[in-house]
Amino acid sequence: MKSTQYSDKVLDHFRNPRNVGTLEGQDVAVGRVGNPVCGDLMEIYIKVRDNVIEEIKFKTFGCGSAIATASMITELARGKTIDEALQISRKEVADELDGLPPVKMHCSNLAADALHNAIENYLSREKSAQKSLEKRRRLTKRIKGEKEFLHRGVYHELVDLSTLKGKRVLVLDRGATSIEVAIDLTGQTGRVIFLTGSKEISAGPELKKSLKQSDVKILYESEILEIKGTNDVEKVLIHDLNEDEEYELFVDSIIMLQKRE
Repeated sequence: MKSTQYSDKVLDHFRNPRNVGTLEGQDVAVGRVGNPVCGDLMEIYIKVRDNVIEEIKFKTFGCGSAIATASMITELARGKTIDEALQISRKEVADELDGLPPVKMHCSNLAADALHNAIENYLSREKSAQKSLEKRRRLTKRIKGEKEFLHRGVYHELVDLSTLKGKRVLVLDRGATSIEVAIDLTGQTGRVIFLTGSKEISAGPELKKSLKQSDVKILYESEILEIKGTNDVEKVLIHDLNEDEEYELFVDSIIMLQKRE
C-alpha cells in the first residue's frame, strides 16, 4: 500500500463511522489516549454486562485514519468478553480495514490503546467495588461466639472505659468512633489492639496522626473468625487476609461498635 493510499474499508469507516458518541452511567468506563506527535486524541466508552462489552462508543479528534480505526475497533470489540477484547491488537485493526498507509499505522495503535485503557479502568473499578463489598460483608457478618460472649467481654456499645483498666482490649475497625475509642483506651491500659480489614486506616489526617502517635497496636488486613473462652472472652481466632493464615490472640475484651460510619 502506498504511503497515502486508503482502502475502501478505511474510506467507508471514515465517511460512515460506526458507534460515534458517548455513554453515560455508573457502569460505563472510559479510555482516553493521545498521540503527541500528530495531535490525535481518542476516547472510547464501554458498558460491560456479565463480563461482555454490551455497548461501545467513541469520540476522536484526529485524521481520517484515526476515525476509521476507532470505528473499526468498536465493531471488533462489541459483543466480546473482556479477555477477548484485550487481545485485539493494532495489527488486527489494520488488517480488518484491509491495511493502512505506513505513515498512519500509529492510528491503529491509538485505537487499541484507547480500548485497552477503557478495559483497564473498568477492571480497576470492579476490583475496588469488590473490595468494598468484601469489607461490608466482614463488617456485617456475625462472628462465631459473638452472641455467646455479648456483655461477657464482647461489647457492641461504648462502655465505661475504666472497667477495662489493665485488660487486653481488641477494638474492631468501625470508623472514626472506634479509632477514638482505641486511642482513649490507652489511658486505661497499655494493651490495646486495633484490627482492620484494610491495608491502611480510613480516617481524617488529624485522627490518623493521633492514632500513629498513640500506643495502639494495629493489625492490618485481618478479620476475626471466632471468639473463644469458658465463661468470659479469653482469645480470638484471627485470619490474616494478606498471608491467608490463621492464628489465636489472647484478649480479655472486644469492642465492636454496631454503628457503621
